[in-house]
Amino acid sequence: MKMKKAKFDTFLSFTRQRSVQVLIFIGFLYLFMMSYEIPLVFKIGFSEVSSGEDNFNGFINEVIQLDTEEELEAKESPIQPLKKVSFRVSQSTFPEPFQEKRRILSGLRYQESISNTSKQGVSELQKSVKDAWVIGKKYWEELQSGKLKIDDVKKVENLSESCPHSVSLSGTEFWNKGKVIVLPCGLTLGSHITIVGKPHGAHPEYDPKIALVRDASESVMVSQFMMELQGLKTVDGEDPPRILHFNPRLRGDWSGKPVIEQNTCYRMQWGTALRCEGWKTKADEETVDGQVKCEKWIRDDDNRSEESKATWWLNRLIGRTRQVTVDWPYPFAEAKLFVLTLSAGLEGYHVSVDGRHVTSFPYRTGFVLEDATGLSLNGDIDVHSIFAASLPTAHPSFAPQRHLEMSSKWKALPLPDGPVDLFIGVLSAGNHFSERMAVRKSWMQSDLIKSSNVVVRFFVALNGRKEVNVELKKEAEFFGDIVIVPFMDSYDLVVLKTVAICEYGVRTVSAKYIMKCDDDTFVRVDSMIEATKKVTEGRSLYAGNINYYHKPLRYGKWAVTYEEWPEEDYPPYANGPGYIVSSDIAEYIVSDFEKNKLRLFKMEDVSMGMWVEQFNVSKPVQYVHSLRFCQFGCIEDYVTAHYQSPRQMICLWDKLQTVGRPQCCNMR
Repeated sequence: MKMKKAKFDTFLSFTRQRSVQVLIFIGFLYLFMMSYEIPLVFKIGFSEVSSGEDNFNGFINEVIQLDTEEELEAKESPIQPLKKVSFRVSQSTFPEPFQEKRRILSGLRYQESISNTSKQGVSELQKSVKDAWVIGKKYWEELQSGKLKIDDVKKVENLSESCPHSVSLSGTEFWNKGKVIVLPCGLTLGSHITIVGKPHGAHPEYDPKIALVRDASESVMVSQFMMELQGLKTVDGEDPPRILHFNPRLRGDWSGKPVIEQNTCYRMQWGTALRCEGWKTKADEETVDGQVKCEKWIRDDDNRSEESKATWWLNRLIGRTRQVTVDWPYPFAEAKLFVLTLSAGLEGYHVSVDGRHVTSFPYRTGFVLEDATGLSLNGDIDVHSIFAASLPTAHPSFAPQRHLEMSSKWKALPLPDGPVDLFIGVLSAGNHFSERMAVRKSWMQSDLIKSSNVVVRFFVALNGRKEVNVELKKEAEFFGDIVIVPFMDSYDLVVLKTVAICEYGVRTVSAKYIMKCDDDTFVRVDSMIEATKKVTEGRSLYAGNINYYHKPLRYGKWAVTYEEWPEEDYPPYANGPGYIVSSDIAEYIVSDFEKNKLRLFKMEDVSMGMWVEQFNVSKPVQYVHSLRFCQFGCIEDYVTAHYQSPRQMICLWDKLQTVGRPQCCNMR
């Protein structure tokens, strides 16, 4: 028995020794694999990314070999990515010139090899997309080659403009120049413009914009004209901002009495009007350089009979000397010559007619005197002559150097190695130098952006002016926050920039949520992050100021034809100035675009609503509507404020920092 036990102990000891040897061998084999095979795999490249953090960080720093075009087309519809999953766009199919500056060039590509015909044929928008992409590719290759010779242009831009001290035009000259007098260097304190003119007699209008009619067959007698100070050099290719809109309505408007209305207009959005209706501004109201905003004139409904008589007898009984007053008529009369003088004061503009002060309009945040580089007169008026004097004789250049502050403190941080919570793509135009600079100096200074939890990039297409593209490329390379989408820019093709934002958001920065906004939109980044955190994990999101049951306009400037949009209603869509989508929706959009399956429409916000509606068929989407995504101007407690000029953007940021809560700069 003892003999058997000794043999068993010997066998057990031998077995343990063999087990230890096997474990040691496995350990050496594991170390060998880790030191040899894993680097080999990195040299070959991955087409998929592990969700492990160590592998993720190592993957970013290595050469990436990704799916081919055929493999991408074979993939199924995307799902919302996990926090640790990274997407990258394949560059294997890009032309060589596009690969040189990948950091500033969008990864979005128009696949010319894929047929874009259908049963209905090729749409006009599809033709425009193809043409714009072909021209844009040519412009970009020329820009990259360095063949553009704009040294002479730069020399001119770096010089200050020399401007005359005064400008005068006769009525005929004014008419021939398109009813605009150019003020090359704008205005300065003490500048004044004198106009000699004569209002037309009233004429009937059957569709008046300033009065109401009882039925379509009824007409209203109208006599009005508009004098406007405009920012002609603020931005090329857009309607100039109306720094001062002065509109006398001789036959009245909906009020039924003669009025003068004054206002400002920035990017087709009017501010709050100042109406002078014949009543003198109250004594306790704010003045402009000591002048009241509105003077008094005789009204038909003045009650000067019994009340004035009683006051006169009372004054006589108590021995008070009667003060002699003059009741002036409305300053303009049909077919009667007038002399109007507009002068620039310390606090605002002042208008006098025939030697008498009539109105004063305070300067509004967002505009300065040097911006007022033109004055126009339109409507029911004959202009005899215009004379502008005490004008500034020098002006800083209107070139990009005037707007861009080339300081390293405004440069964008490098892209983070890992995914981000939110990516914000800002739509901009090539010549919007001042708008981009204002965004950099305002809400892009948010702590969330500086901490790399949020990434912001401007998306800009190529401009028809080559010198603008050269300056744009220099700006992009210096600040590192511009993504150039290589097509020729136009309003109808803004939708391509939106697709490019989606592509960058999911494939370059791996964002959980993607926001689109405009370069005149102020964004409260902290509010955006708070909103996304309330969404259920894994739920698809579409958030903004959402319109329901909107119908296309079939006439007017923004008309949409039945060929462009045959349906009677638009799908629910968030207004373009600012909205958020989850990454799965963005990936779906990019995937369909690359397969040439994405339906394009010239209104980018409606397009997004259409794409989300299509995505919603396969996966439920959480629609979040909020009026705090402000479509027109600014409201209290906003999350986005739209149509903000560069100076208003800085003002909004300053108020957010000093007051600690959102406050508007000049309610619009």
